[in-house]
Amino acid sequence: MKYKFSHISLSTSSEDKRVLPIATQVHEILTKAGIKVSYDKNLSKLENLTKIKYKSSNYIIKNSELLIAIGGDGTMLNCSRRYGSRGIPILGINLGKVGFLTDIAPNEITSRLLEVIKGEFIKDKRFFLEASLQKKNESFIALNEVVIHSGAIAQLIEFDLFIDDNFVYRQKADGLIVNSPSGSTAYSLSGGGPIVHPNLDVITLLPMFPHRLNTSPLVVSGESKITIKMTEKKNKSVLSMDSHNSLSLRKGDVITISKGKSSLILIHPQSHDFFEACRNKLGWSSSLQNR
Repeated sequence: MKYKFSHISLSTSSEDKRVLPIATQVHEILTKAGIKVSYDKNLSKLENLTKIKYKSSNYIIKNSELLIAIGGDGTMLNCSRRYGSRGIPILGINLGKVGFLTDIAPNEITSRLLEVIKGEFIKDKRFFLEASLQKKNESFIALNEVVIHSGAIAQLIEFDLFIDDNFVYRQKADGLIVNSPSGSTAYSLSGGGPIVHPNLDVITLLPMFPHRLNTSPLVVSGESKITIKMTEKKNKSVLSMDSHNSLSLRKGDVITISKGKSSLILIHPQSHDFFEACRNKLGWSSSLQNR
């Protein structure tokens, strides 16, 4: 049988004890199908696999047709920035508690993986957010969210918000979450933000504990340019991307956030359904029979 992929790589950032047996299982499935398998250096604990040479990120980016991320959404975020933003499609095996981005359960690995390598899968395109700080000559990407926060408990910060250079408001709050549709089921969800279907081309802005009772989440076009200016004199806030990169902010700092130039291709089994994932992971009513 001719399979869809000839070279697949494995990666993780998880320290879960289940990673080793699952990676071993995936290795056996793929090698029996005649597919070349590479491993990034985070999988160097696979000592029971013989003749393994761990590959650099550059090698994987140049040679792999698919990356399998083993872990939770944290692993998927790491792999998305590292590999997905460079054009490699990613399939996730979920070892986390929720796992909106990683949707193959450990007990379904064999059947689902065989389906995928036969070409029976769904492609799901997601966009990254790109954030830049005016005083720094570099930009950062985030798949889920860009967050400005006080860095302390119960401490307000003040900022001005602009959308496409139009002034929106001056706000005092614990912070601001700017998220893509992918991030609507992550940090934003815990703050009461809306769940956004991943097919929509929008960006959501959610103030964190705002000092005004009439402040609501704001949904804008995915093509919008979001500008945030820090205005408070004693401001000691932090800018973070997917809880990964963190930069200190001061009064007068200007942050620009927009849709990134790169995108991510997630690979799902054909049975994948966003609303079913919401039912299962968020505890929604699972059956019409419950009426």
